[in-house]
Amino acid sequence: MIYPYLTLSDDTEVVHSGIEMKDGKETVRVYFEKPVESGFLTAECTLPQRTWSKVKGFSPNELDSLLVFINCQVDLFYEYARKGGMFGNARAV
Repeated sequence: MIYPYLTLSDDTEVVHSGIEMKDGKETVRVYFEKPVESGFLTAECTLPQRTWSKVKGFSPNELDSLLVFINCQVDLFYEYARKGGMFGNARAV
């Protein structure tokens, strides 16, 4: 499942997965999607490693800024992933 998290001031949508097990460790995927004139910029970051994948259009500086955001929110991403989203599984997308 994918759960809504918030919309940043530049209209970037942030959503996250539920808890996923990988190599015996809990992981969460955080997705970013920003509308632009030609479509969307997209990126996926896997926690706890903080590795980027499926990056389309975001610059290295933008990814660095998103990583700062992730680092400030990482505990909440895990908490909400365990609960089934911010609203306790009520609004999965």
